Amino acid sequence: MSSFAGLRLAESALSAARAGMAVTGQNIANQTTPGYTRQRVEQTSLSAPGQTGLWPSGIAIGGGVGVTGIARLGDDILDARVRDALSTSGFWSARATAASRAEDVLAEPTKDGLAANLNRFWSGWSDLANTPDPAAAQVVLSNADVLIGQIAEGYQTIAGQWNDLRSQVDGQLADVNAAASQVATLNGQIREALQSGRNANELMDQRSVLAQQLSSAVGAKGIVEPDGTLTLRVDGNALVSGDSSRALVASGPRDIADAGRITVSWADRPNLAVPITGGVVGGTISALAPASDGGTLAGVAAAYNETATALATAVNDVHRTGVTSSGAAGGDFFALDGSGPAALGLRVVPTGLDQLALAAPGAGAKDTTIADRISALGTSATGPSKTWSTFVTGFAVAVAGDLQRADIADMGAVAAVTAQQSNASVDGDEETINLLTYQTAYQAAARVLTAVDEALDLLINRTGLVGR
Repeated sequence: MSSFAGLRLAESALSAARAGMAVTGQNIANQTTPGYTRQRVEQTSLSAPGQTGLWPSGIAIGGGVGVTGIARLGDDILDARVRDALSTSGFWSARATAASRAEDVLAEPTKDGLAANLNRFWSGWSDLANTPDPAAAQVVLSNADVLIGQIAEGYQTIAGQWNDLRSQVDGQLADVNAAASQVATLNGQIREALQSGRNANELMDQRSVLAQQLSSAVGAKGIVEPDGTLTLRVDGNALVSGDSSRALVASGPRDIADAGRITVSWADRPNLAVPITGGVVGGTISALAPASDGGTLAGVAAAYNETATALATAVNDVHRTGVTSSGAAGGDFFALDGSGPAALGLRVVPTGLDQLALAAPGAGAKDTTIADRISALGTSATGPSKTWSTFVTGFAVAVAGDLQRADIADMGAVAAVTAQQSNASVDGDEETINLLTYQTAYQAAARVLTAVDEALDLLINRTGLVGR
């Protein structure tokens, strides 16, 4: 062993301890950085230099320590689990949010709900049957105006919510395309860094955050390739592969009253639909689907239309059978414009008591049989109130189901993220201990260097001076 080998040993120990302190400092500095994955210095002991010859070489001391790299303490399996959980959570969260907002519009069962106004409308007819005077008639007409106004307002609110979500789909896909492009760029940088032997840990952290965003948005599934790049797929087709990415575009109806379904396709192949069954975009498109496909908002709009049609049909059918105080045949109480949504086409035809057909034909001017029959529609098993209450009950169950699924999916996402972070996040206490460990190692290596230096100084500068 060379007399100067101790210097090389001490120098390698100093370099390794210094690298450990630097990496630990990097961890501490990024303790609150979103998406950061903790790192560790990888070290290996160096063997003694090999010697050959006829004579024994004596004891061979190792060559010190070498830094082989800086490991990123992430886990691809846990990362994939997080992406899958975020995909499911994003889907049900989007559906539950849309359903909850629609449920708020219904305001059932409260005094401001449509059911309460329907009851007031039927009650007004009952009062009119008991007291057929102009004041009671005006109450009926006023209640009718309020009722059709609420139906129209409810429909328009749902339609506005539908339009807002439809616009969000385009914005969300624009964000997806931008994130996919960034992942592709990072893939290229990571591959180049790994091939040249450089550290790409921070680039991988950035890519992991973007990949999670894509999974949460469109349910993208990812796999790390042997060259270090991350391939992300949607419906089995590559959204990002290597350093290239593809863009997604949405097409379909722009208004809730339009026919058809919203579809997503590749920008370079617009005729090839890409089923989005996960993520926020998938949940939003599901909520925007036609009522026949279980679309949340279209189902509410259809209920308003159905209730408006049932109201007009039921009341008009009875009102036509009566006669007014002057003996004229009763006409329609509600006019229904068939050129658009029924919820927006209702109008009250009579303007006063003299135009209301309250009496049965031949029963006399004071008869109010027809008013009684109209008021009884409120308790009819096939009347407008029953139509609306049946929908509200079923919708409440569906909303509760969506909210429960969203809660379960959210708990799954939290569990997945927690497992990931327990492995990859920075622990301040642990890093403090590591810093002290490397600091102590550095001080010890410096002491070794001092001892070897003093020995060499004694050997070189004082040998032969004894006794002089």
